[in-house]
Amino acid sequence: MIRAIQTIKNIWKIQDLKSRILITLLLITVYRFLAVVPLPGIDPASLTALEKQTAGGLLSLLDMFSGGAFSRASIVALGIMPYISASIVMQLLAIAVPYFQKLQREGESGRRKINQYTRYLTVAILILQAPTYLVNLNVQMRQVSGAVIPSGFWFNFSSTVILAAGSMFVLWLGERITDKGIGNGVSFIIMVGILARLPHALFQEFVSRISESTGGLVMFLAEIAFLLFVIAGAILLVQGTRRIPVQYAKQMVGNKQYGGARQYIPLKVNAANVMPIIFAQAIMFLPVTLIGFGSKSSDSLLVKIFAPLSDHYSLWYNIVFAILIILFTYFYTAITINPKQMAEDLKRNNGFIPGIKPGKKTAEYIDEIMSRITFPGSLFLAAVAILPAFANILGIKQEFAQFFGGTSLLILVGVVLDTLQQVESHLLMRHYDGLLKSGRIKGRSGQLY
Repeated sequence: MIRAIQTIKNIWKIQDLKSRILITLLLITVYRFLAVVPLPGIDPASLTALEKQTAGGLLSLLDMFSGGAFSRASIVALGIMPYISASIVMQLLAIAVPYFQKLQREGESGRRKINQYTRYLTVAILILQAPTYLVNLNVQMRQVSGAVIPSGFWFNFSSTVILAAGSMFVLWLGERITDKGIGNGVSFIIMVGILARLPHALFQEFVSRISESTGGLVMFLAEIAFLLFVIAGAILLVQGTRRIPVQYAKQMVGNKQYGGARQYIPLKVNAANVMPIIFAQAIMFLPVTLIGFGSKSSDSLLVKIFAPLSDHYSLWYNIVFAILIILFTYFYTAITINPKQMAEDLKRNNGFIPGIKPGKKTAEYIDEIMSRITFPGSLFLAAVAILPAFANILGIKQEFAQFFGGTSLLILVGVVLDTLQQVESHLLMRHYDGLLKSGRIKGRSGQLY
């Protein structure tokens, strides 16, 4: 406790770090304020249907990422997800399209062009997504509360502009947090949106355990203990690495000797972060869409085939979901980690792996190691992803069960570690003690997308 107080005092003594934290808090406060401001012409009291619709499924993920703004029909209801979708598309284009591959190799200038194209694509996605959101909002309000949103071209046009502008403003806030604040801004905004739902979910679970005959306070404490255990496992998954020793050849430049030192290449157990879960969840949303286009009769062939896959807590859904995550983990790791390029870089810098020939043999060795460590990493990632289903089966309410695994938990753990790592870097730079006695904090060394 004394060490924690002293660490807070040290943080407050560093003027640059203090200003960055205050700027981050200010920008997050602005975002949270906008998340409760409804679209003009929308009655917040008639949004009960939309809240029920976003209680589960993929829409629940969208609502969680937006901090509840999606279910409140807020001016920032679409949140940061369109930008993440555009970023994923650009990453895939950088692998498949030669033009974008060339941009990626151009360094800072190429990165700026890719970021510009990403923003253009984000606006295009918003222009398509905003009218769809308004149509769904109108249907949900009419079916349950009997209310309707204003009709006409002007309302649809103005609301589309507001939703698109709100999402781009959230992106701007994230970039300002990255530049002037602490941590990665976009990831931080997503984390805040997830955490915004935690107090209500925790309180709801506590009241449920106390008021109902479901185990009482003992069961609630057991849930908290298990949640902490899962968080510890998620930290290991985020930080886990396999180090490959690398030896550098000695070189004489004049009278000075360079090289000869042994270093290590850290290969992450979970190099794909949360991307496999996001891809898999998008695929698993297709059965619901297909049922919606098909016959409404429960006897139809389409419903019989896809109904088990539309239930997020069914056995078949979670089996298929876990298999997809494992496959996407291998896929995303393969497109982000290039053993051939790593081998070429080692050879160019006069480095080699002891006992392995430089060049092709080194690339094959690195690829073999990545395959070995990706398999247990993918299994652990799949296990974490389906844990909310098991938590729900054990009687934990759905809102609280979401924090026992899946995308939300991995994002929380990853962003918190990245932010603490930056804070610790500021402390160590000014010759203060770090945040931990046992060693330095390891982050994800990257964004979540």
